[in-house]
Amino acid sequence: MPVAIITGASKGLGRALAAALAGRGWDLVVDARSAGPLEEAARELRAAGRGAGRGAGRGAARVVALPGDVADAGHRAALVAAAGELGGLDLLVNNASALGAEPLVRLADHPLDGLRTALEVNVVAPLGLVQEALPLLLMSSYLPSYEEFAVRAERTFRDGGNGNGEAYDSHPCTENARNAGSSDSSPYIGTGGMILNISSDAAVEACPTWGGYGAAKAALDQQSAVLAAEEPGLRVWWVDPGDMRTDLYAAAVPDDDTSARPLPETVVPALLRLLDGAAASGRYTAASVAATTGGVSAR
Repeated sequence: MPVAIITGASKGLGRALAAALAGRGWDLVVDARSAGPLEEAARELRAAGRGAGRGAGRGAARVVALPGDVADAGHRAALVAAAGELGGLDLLVNNASALGAEPLVRLADHPLDGLRTALEVNVVAPLGLVQEALPLLLMSSYLPSYEEFAVRAERTFRDGGNGNGEAYDSHPCTENARNAGSSDSSPYIGTGGMILNISSDAAVEACPTWGGYGAAKAALDQQSAVLAAEEPGLRVWWVDPGDMRTDLYAAAVPDDDTSARPLPETVVPALLRLLDGAAASGRYTAASVAATTGGVSAR
């Protein structure tokens, strides 16, 4: 069965996505900084996996819960080792995040140590985990053949690329760094594993008080784009999930009324659509993926 690593999985979007994958029969390696909430989430995930259709003798989906900090190299190595013991790695979800200041403050008042923490957790740790996991991801056989992948990609993601109807160019530096130019050749479509990096609208919008966090997420976006160009055998998605009712947002803006914000569970179908449709590498918003009925294009 397929295997995923999901960081920051004790609550919020990480937990919601993990529950959906467990319900599909995926084996999971999940982490969070706090052991108690993580083990509670792991019990829920194991329960969700018991009913998954895995075939005769396969049993319930397996869930390995490892508390720790993604900024710690030893912890990252342990996550990847656990995935290897489950049989490999097909999907890496870099969801764990740090604001850098709680509540958020203007850049003039932003603590520099907090910015360093935001960069370490939101940028350095995801790359460290990718580096650790790359051998397993490149060996992924989640899709059994290039032919099957190509058929699914052509059927579901006919626009498959950069947001202007052109094919995704896996070598953007030959044209421009933003991958906005057209390509006369067919895109290279990877058949290995998948990396899902959770981004934010703060990465692309100038939102007062979100400067430190937004700078870290912007760096994650650029890092993801370069990774997609350097590793065309993988699918790399960096996704803005949109507004959500999460503890992270409550810590960022504690005086805001979050009651009208959508729950993280409402974002999961869009993420699963990227997975099911074998989307090309690129930046996506959950709202745009959910709103489309045909092909989905990166933006």
